[in-house]
Amino acid sequence: MPFDLGATARLTAECRDPGGILTTAGGVTVTVALPDGTTASPAASESGTGQYRVDYPTAQAGRHVIRWVFTGPADAYTDSFDVREAAPPGILSLADAKVYLRKTSVEDDDELRTWIESITAGIEGMCGPVIVRTVIERIDIRRAATLSLRDAPVIELVSLEPLRPGGTSYSPVDVDVDHSTGIVRRLDGGGFTGPLVATTRVGRLIVPAALTAAARIILRHLWQTRQGPQRPQLGTGDFDVNEPVQGFGYAIPNRALQLMEPYRLPPGVG
Repeated sequence: MPFDLGATARLTAECRDPGGILTTAGGVTVTVALPDGTTASPAASESGTGQYRVDYPTAQAGRHVIRWVFTGPADAYTDSFDVREAAPPGILSLADAKVYLRKTSVEDDDELRTWIESITAGIEGMCGPVIVRTVIERIDIRRAATLSLRDAPVIELVSLEPLRPGGTSYSPVDVDVDHSTGIVRRLDGGGFTGPLVATTRVGRLIVPAALTAAARIILRHLWQTRQGPQRPQLGTGDFDVNEPVQGFGYAIPNRALQLMEPYRLPPGVG
């Protein structure tokens, strides 16, 4: 499971001789490749014969690769771990998810948080950003009467600047933004010259109750499939799946799709 940014990741490895017996190494080197391309070399300690660990304080979000190299005997081990961003998007809180699934223990908390992030991505893929965030988008145009922002709904166009020095910038007060579709027009009727870089705040300040309810339904559906191998139930019931949804397979049951329908992105948006 991913670690939270700023948490200490306990990482372990074993040193074995050519016969597979756990053995205390004469030396151990640990290298962590960070998401930004730099590396760290934390010190390892032996917790038992041939069993080593590193307590690594995380400082960057993203995929990390850890490489263990032992000498005397020669052995090596490579693994990876992920670190969540500081504020991962989640349409449900962990507490909400646990109440809905009637769970009181903490043993499944990390898995539930992963499911919540996955469900959020699925809903946003069909309905546009739900969680408020700032995005930076490159718009590759030479000349255009209107601009189409990639992410909608749009809360605010923060800036619209040229990609290259000497280009034309456009003040947000001089343009009109269709918040539901992300279409941008100049108020004076003129066009845009690019390429441009747009900085926008996207998402929904108030998450519609229907989308929250859809997220709970998807969570229950996915959690039930986790309990053991089973085929998706096809039919017309609220919790059945009539057909796979493009990009999401059988992850979204009928009832959730019906709740999401008023908020689905128009064709060509998103």
